[in-house]
Amino acid sequence: MSAPFFPDVGEPIAFEGLESDNPLAFRWYDRDRLVGGRRMRDHLRCSVAYWHSFNWTGFDVFGAGTLDRPWLRPGVDPMEQARGKMAAAFEFLEKLGAPFFCFHDRDIAPEGATFQESSAFLHQMADEAAGYMERTGVGLLWGTANLFFHPRYAAGAATNPDPDVFAYAAAQVRDCLEITRRLGGANYVVWGGREGYETLLNTDPRRELDQLGRFLHLVVEHKHRIGFDGAILIEPKPFEPTKHQYDFDVAAVHAFLQRYDLVGEVKLNIEVNHATLAGHDFHHEVAAAVSAGILGSVDANAGDDRLGWDVDRFPLSVEQMSLGLHEILGGGGLTTGGFNFDAKLRRQSVHRNDLFHAHIGGMDTVAHALLVAAKMLEDGALEQVRRERYSGWAGELGQAILSGDRSLEDLHGYVSSRNASPQPVSGGQEALENLVARYVDQVR
Repeated sequence: MSAPFFPDVGEPIAFEGLESDNPLAFRWYDRDRLVGGRRMRDHLRCSVAYWHSFNWTGFDVFGAGTLDRPWLRPGVDPMEQARGKMAAAFEFLEKLGAPFFCFHDRDIAPEGATFQESSAFLHQMADEAAGYMERTGVGLLWGTANLFFHPRYAAGAATNPDPDVFAYAAAQVRDCLEITRRLGGANYVVWGGREGYETLLNTDPRRELDQLGRFLHLVVEHKHRIGFDGAILIEPKPFEPTKHQYDFDVAAVHAFLQRYDLVGEVKLNIEVNHATLAGHDFHHEVAAAVSAGILGSVDANAGDDRLGWDVDRFPLSVEQMSLGLHEILGGGGLTTGGFNFDAKLRRQSVHRNDLFHAHIGGMDTVAHALLVAAKMLEDGALEQVRRERYSGWAGELGQAILSGDRSLEDLHGYVSSRNASPQPVSGGQEALENLVARYVDQVR
């Protein structure tokens, strides 16, 4: 048996509670604690992102990799490297106690010299993954194909002006979707990454949207053909790497799904930092998805208020997560989805154990937020205020307007005959913000 990649962590990370000062222990994430009659782990379905955690050396556009990642050492046969990476990944997953992981096809298997070789590599590594999953009990939250890294995708995948690139992307998705099904994946994410444009000077947006709509239909058709029971998800992102992404935010994707008759077939994977980049709060995007019936899953991370790009920090704001979870729980909770930590270490966090510290902090943050959100819902803290604020619509006038029994002329007469002069009523925003803060501070 080979030496462990994480020798400093001998036993799975345990829950030790708020009194613990052990940095390698959970203070909030008590996986079997019942919250609203459901286990915490079943509410959250926490997942580790294969790409940031095991496939990234810490490089960025300004510098080389900094992280201690022996499984990514250069000069090694690509498949040998992939096997070493997978051994490290499942050792970490088992010791952390995370129930799920997520991957891109190119995360777990290298690209070959031909499409056939790439496909063969992927199937071989899927066999390896199946064995690890059976031994550890770790499940697959979702799989996806990397349709953005290779130069062939510089102008997009489904939206590419070259139909050969569209076909190549479709073939790549077919393989990854079938492997996701084979590994028992709960979802499949369709995220091209470059489905947008840099300039309108050489772009036909209507044509590209039609191509993207057709691509999604092909994916949905194949899902049904092979009997994949999971959800198909799109992940909204406003920009980066392209200047404008067609999947800008929840509202844009919802409109796209309606236009191309995909409602009921495709849902959304909402990322916290992508919501920020779109100029929205995370819970706004969740609420929009819940109200449209298209919430699927969550990528749990955070941005930086002083950096306007996708920095993918681990989540630390309990309040931010509490508000999002309040909307999720109010909408019935996650089903096939979960909280995937699509987050990466800072480049100076070079020790392998920093991966544990980051995920422990992220899992504790969402666990604390779950307790806060559940308590607010149980008490009706926000729902009562919302009901009272719109109570007038339950009256005679409100019901007549909504039912279509009042015309514009009718309403003109109503206001004129009563000499009506409605007065503003306080929304009480500051008091509500203070209320949320008290729940964050007091819930245990």
